Amino acid sequence: MTALLEVEDLRVAYGKIEAVKGISFTVDAGEVVTLIGTNGAGKTTTLRTLSGLLKPVGGQIRFNGRSLKKVPAHQIVALGLAHSPEGRHIFPRMTIEDNLRLGAFLRSDRPGIEKDIQRAYDLFPILGERRKQAAGTLSGGEQQMLAMGRALMSQPKLLMLDEPSMGLSPIMMQKIMATIAELKAQGTTILLVEQNAQAALSLADHGHVMEVGSIKLSGTGRDLLHDESVRKAYLGED
Repeated sequence: MTALLEVEDLRVAYGKIEAVKGISFTVDAGEVVTLIGTNGAGKTTTLRTLSGLLKPVGGQIRFNGRSLKKVPAHQIVALGLAHSPEGRHIFPRMTIEDNLRLGAFLRSDRPGIEKDIQRAYDLFPILGERRKQAAGTLSGGEQQMLAMGRALMSQPKLLMLDEPSMGLSPIMMQKIMATIAELKAQGTTILLVEQNAQAALSLADHGHVMEVGSIKLSGTGRDLLHDESVRKAYLGED
């Protein structure tokens, strides 16, 4: 069976500096796959390239069997690949509800849009309680909820989450991770970049450890969680 997402020998450069150096991995439908690694490893660059914001200098990206090589970013969203970016990038002066509606900008099925807005409020009740407030009044964790909810509004076949727990309190991080687990239980396919390696690997079916633009280690989430080198380097254990 063909994987939903196939990345083959992907290379991405900023000028003469190669940030991603020929990585390959797949994501099957229904899976959670995580990329972990230190800052500068190339994880965010990888997601930005998959979503069409950056152009690769080599390799292949196939989504649902289709090459994304010449597909612009907005059409990639239409194909079913959604990106909740690092830093959230919500619109602070717009209401929470209007931010969510922006996630459905390619859709015209009004009843479906209303249903998915309600789904976002079911996932994140605080958003529903404050739906008419400006998004900028939300805490960092609540803004992350909004960014995830907005990405889900495009009805993605694959949801990419970039550092969803960054800068959050431990309690809010637990809430975000619990929501990702709930999305997984609902069958959502997720590609997760996450600084909290333990939380990410605990959720993931498969994981890849990136270092300076390359994948150095791959395995099931469970295997990587118990790998001695991963535990020392990313879980803070001696």
